[in-house]
Amino acid sequence: MTGLKTIRAAFTGMLGRFALNAAFSVPASGVTGLFGPSGCGKTAVLRCLAGLQRLSEGYCAIDDDVWQDGKVFRPAHERPVGYVFQEASLFPHISVTGNLLYATRGRRPSSQADQIGFDEVVSLLGLAKLLDRSPRNLSGGERQRVAIGRALLSQPKLLLMDEPLSALDRQTKDEILPFLERLHDSLSLPVIYVSHDIAEVERLADHLVLMQAGQVLAAGPLSKLQSDPALSLAGERAAAVTLDAVVSAYDPTYGLATLDVEGGRFSVPMAQSAVGEHRRLTIAASDVSLTRKPPQATTVLNILPARILSVTRAGEYEMVAVLGLGADGAGCRILTRVTRRSWDGLGLGEGMAIYAQAKGVSLARK
Repeated sequence: MTGLKTIRAAFTGMLGRFALNAAFSVPASGVTGLFGPSGCGKTAVLRCLAGLQRLSEGYCAIDDDVWQDGKVFRPAHERPVGYVFQEASLFPHISVTGNLLYATRGRRPSSQADQIGFDEVVSLLGLAKLLDRSPRNLSGGERQRVAIGRALLSQPKLLLMDEPLSALDRQTKDEILPFLERLHDSLSLPVIYVSHDIAEVERLADHLVLMQAGQVLAAGPLSKLQSDPALSLAGERAAAVTLDAVVSAYDPTYGLATLDVEGGRFSVPMAQSAVGEHRRLTIAASDVSLTRKPPQATTVLNILPARILSVTRAGEYEMVAVLGLGADGAGCRILTRVTRRSWDGLGLGEGMAIYAQAKGVSLARK
């Protein structure tokens, strides 16, 4: 899939008693998370993108291909969109193969430069052993993988996913997330992924559209919005920042990989990986402590020079600070959440050079 650069959308109007006034522009590549609390308008935006909902004031374009403006409205069946709903909604009377090929008139597309092939989808989603089975005999996770495969085989220019894991239990979610990561790694197809679960967004998304009460609060790269103290994400108890990293070395004696990010590097326990492999790190604010001097004789593996870029209060007794990695603070940004007593005791303040101790680093595939 080539030639896509930007997704631009703006939808304004009333949906019953709900007012939608949402506008954003994101890259037409990778996964864009559409995130916010239940009832904030995420699904409404997705339905407008798909052409299932028409508002009098609306604009939607995928690069130079305009789907809606003041004069044009391309109906849903004419938009090259794949839509994955919360429920798989498979046809119970035909096999998994029949469901996969429903949008292709029964033909199995082969992988070409501008097409996603049947065998490619089966391989990416691990469906080979399911092809002859009835949907009635599939687990919830298996049904949702088939639904994703069916959407991909419609050869969309944009894949819309409306909380595809919300109906699944935690164990099943954990089983299906690696398949979604595999799609992210293997396909250039842009995805808009709706979720109210920040852990899913951190694991899958490259870009983020943050919504509240029918409006877009911010849109941009995931890590930039996560570390913006003006947004609610940085102040949450579970606040974290997700960084893209590259494996620069591996120590088989201790099972530790060295992963480089802008302005620093992390040592992370993991299975052996090739140098140059891209990985994704998530660092929780609560797992980062501060010291003004290089610590001695500590079990903490990741101690990085950094600079305090900004600080805000989180309630009466805690502080949330944005840290820039590197002695000059020009590298990636991470967060720390510490008690006000610790902050005052160390005499910390904006602009100060410190050492950030990352006690825990969560690792996922990029």
